[in-house]
Amino acid sequence: MKIYLNFHNLNFYYLNFHNSKCIINVLLSINYNIVAVPDIIEAAKDADILIFVLPHQFIRTLCATLLDKIKPTAVGVSLIKGFDRGDGVNIELISKVIEKNLRIQCYVLMGANLANEVAEEKFCETTIGCRDKRLAPLLKDLIQTPNFRVSIVEDCEAVEVCGALKNIVACAAGFVDGIGLGDNTKAAIIRLGLIEMVRFVDTFYTGSKLATFFESCGVADLITTCYGGRNRRVCEQYVKTGKTIRQLEEELLAGQKLQGPATADEVHGMLKARNLTDKFPLFTTIHRICTEQIRPADLINEIRAHPELPTIGDEQNA
Repeated sequence: MKIYLNFHNLNFYYLNFHNSKCIINVLLSINYNIVAVPDIIEAAKDADILIFVLPHQFIRTLCATLLDKIKPTAVGVSLIKGFDRGDGVNIELISKVIEKNLRIQCYVLMGANLANEVAEEKFCETTIGCRDKRLAPLLKDLIQTPNFRVSIVEDCEAVEVCGALKNIVACAAGFVDGIGLGDNTKAAIIRLGLIEMVRFVDTFYTGSKLATFFESCGVADLITTCYGGRNRRVCEQYVKTGKTIRQLEEELLAGQKLQGPATADEVHGMLKARNLTDKFPLFTTIHRICTEQIRPADLINEIRAHPELPTIGDEQNA
């Protein structure tokens, strides 16, 4: 098995070391021979399965490089957690960008999979979204290990959308931690965030199943990210230091872009164009904080009127 690593950009290679190590450890545990290749075409040209793990802003350039250079029968599996901005009003799923630009089928793998813990072979689980009943068992057998358990669902869009939206909720969790509001408040934020994730999928990707949100790609990944991910960590420091998100990206992520604020912006554009921002008050509030329209300290007041929160007086009026 060949794995493409960008040795020519040492900063990029360093930043993605944990992700690369994560995949390599999983593959080594199922006895693959791994060869690191610095040429993307050489790495991909004979592959039957292409696994995509890179910042989403590079995916179109990568696909343009690989077009007509890979097997026409190859299939893709995207681990990329984010959206493509599309036309500025509509977002596009990364798997669909890959399908359109590479002319292959692309499925998705998402879950509570913090890379360093996977690399250390600590027990975890993940979710593959795949509608191909012939291919799905093969993907599971190829990827699953005793400590990396794989579930298969056909609800591909919901699996992928969960992987992107949970980063918005993680920003909210980071703001809560930075303010020092405690775990009860964070739990309320996580619950409201999960409700908005379900509502978003129901609104834009009809036909998805509620059960998908109880897979690793849903509630498990949401909880993990709200307690251990980089979006939470950076947003906590945003509150504590008073620095901008861009400054913190430079200091804490060596310039890599944080997914949560970008996803919040993309989602906000889509909701605003359809006059739906009032249906997603948490997502809208996080966008406004990340764009410095309001302060993190305003978070709780902004969501007090959330339609999923009980209002004062409900008990007396019941």
